[in-house]
Amino acid sequence: MYLKHLSLTNFRSLTRLDAELPRRAIVLVGSNAQGKTSVLEAIYFLAAFTSFQTHVDRQIVNFHEAKNPLAVTRLVADYQRGKSKHHLEARLILEPTGVNGQRLRKEILLDGVKRHASDVIGHFNAVIFVPQMSQIIEGGPDERRRYLNLALAQTVPAYARVLSEYNQALTQRNALLKALSERNGSSDQLQVWDEALVKFGAQIILWRIQAVQEIERFASRIHHELTRGAEILRLAYEPAYDPLPKPNGQLGLKLDTAIDRSSIELSEIQDGFLARLKQIRSEEIARGVTTIGPHRDDLRFVINKADVSDYGSRGQLRTTLLALKLAEVEWMKDRTGEWPVILLDEVMAELDTSRRADLLKYVSPEAQVLFTTTDLTLFAPEFSQSAEIWDVKGGVVIPRK
Repeated sequence: MYLKHLSLTNFRSLTRLDAELPRRAIVLVGSNAQGKTSVLEAIYFLAAFTSFQTHVDRQIVNFHEAKNPLAVTRLVADYQRGKSKHHLEARLILEPTGVNGQRLRKEILLDGVKRHASDVIGHFNAVIFVPQMSQIIEGGPDERRRYLNLALAQTVPAYARVLSEYNQALTQRNALLKALSERNGSSDQLQVWDEALVKFGAQIILWRIQAVQEIERFASRIHHELTRGAEILRLAYEPAYDPLPKPNGQLGLKLDTAIDRSSIELSEIQDGFLARLKQIRSEEIARGVTTIGPHRDDLRFVINKADVSDYGSRGQLRTTLLALKLAEVEWMKDRTGEWPVILLDEVMAELDTSRRADLLKYVSPEAQVLFTTTDLTLFAPEFSQSAEIWDVKGGVVIPRK
């Protein structure tokens, strides 16, 4: 995967950027709040069609442009995937509606043809590391589900569409549960939404089982090397509906218990999920909400049998996150056959000298990498001499001669 050309219009503070990108490493240098991270955010947006900085797309429209009745943000990329060259464009259009209102419309074009975002996600791949991503470990389960969703959507072609279908079925089922809770009625009405939830939810559970197991294999090795063999990292997937029967009638398993769900078939998950929904139907009607399914899954990070989010030091959190993101790069390469574009925001400032050297060792020379930094001296002189340096100031990007 090689991003050859990037063009941005009215993206955050970058009113206009038009740049050719080299195959070697690029380091964006500048003070804080000058637009360095926005360049990485834009590239990642073209991979995931969502921002890692915000859940609200309209916030990435340039502030001054957004004041206009009709505002347009454009992101355009020319890239090479394998031997094929492609042209990708994303448009965020704020258009007038009602009295002094605006609505946001998103358009995606791949090679000049308008496509739905869920059909294009994964055509261009990128993995991003930013310090605030520690929320994947420290934050709530929704942060970890979002991480899994973004990684899987880029790597499994149908994932984004199936997740969308699941969420639509979940919304309809919750509305019906709430209505039944308030006004009674026949619970048989839930059958159609139970079946839809199971059809899409079971597939998501299976994909997550496979992905977590595969990512863990890479992350455990990388983490073991980063800690010089002092720590063992394990990823514990905790599905809200667990297709694996609990041994000896246990209600749950200890976090440090290794669980292998790799042999479970899709049909087993579907049958068990549907049976469980029927079993708890009266409880869910009383509560007016769906209580099990992928929308309530969690992912935990365990070092030497202790939960990192509860007991990890700042150093352990940083190392775990770095191992996870480096593992994501290798996993994506393993799954797609292409190195993703790697985006590293101020990562060197977060690491000590030995970890900086480790990071550069794990970055394949075949992969295209973009770093941001406020201090170029954090990089080894020989690395800086071989990389392309871009200065960023006031939303303007200027390659050094």
